[in-house]
Amino acid sequence: MSEPRGPGPSPEPEGDREANAEPPRDLPPPDLLEALRQIADTGRAGAGATWDAVKAFRTLVAADVSLARNAAGRAAAFSAMAVIFGGTAWMLLMALVIVLLSRGAGWPWWLAFLACALVSLALAAFGAWRAVYYFDLTRMKATRRQLARLGFGELADFTPAPGSPAPTRTAVQSPETPEGRPLKDEHGVELTPP
Repeated sequence: MSEPRGPGPSPEPEGDREANAEPPRDLPPPDLLEALRQIADTGRAGAGATWDAVKAFRTLVAADVSLARNAAGRAAAFSAMAVIFGGTAWMLLMALVIVLLSRGAGWPWWLAFLACALVSLALAAFGAWRAVYYFDLTRMKATRRQLARLGFGELADFTPAPGSPAPTRTAVQSPETPEGRPLKDEHGVELTPP
């Protein structure tokens, strides 16, 4: 039979005492070979992370170049559209529309010419507007922002540090001096935001 215990703490089983025991503080440092292994493992992990970052950046550049190539083709197509409607539409439709307006509707010649010119100009303006939009996509904005964040390019001094959570896009949208004037490079040329 066991004796009744007093108000003190109950004794721990033998296995728990060993698990809760503090490790001896006078352990020798790892030997040189183990330290070199740890350094090599850390180096491999760092190289792996660097390789992953390089692959991600390569993917970004490839996507940006693909977008730029696609946008350049579309910009050329819409530029051709603007030229075609700006030039040939006038020549092809002018005679027919002017004759119909002047003889059929009784318009004066000058008003018939003006109506035809306004329609052609509207179509040329639409084509030019779309061309400007697609040419803007050829500027590789995402790649330029990432390069600036890594310290390359004219906007590198004005972007957040690589580890910062601040978005680069807002920092480079309209870079300005504290006085509100546009930033300029060492030659006095305004910096173009990506």
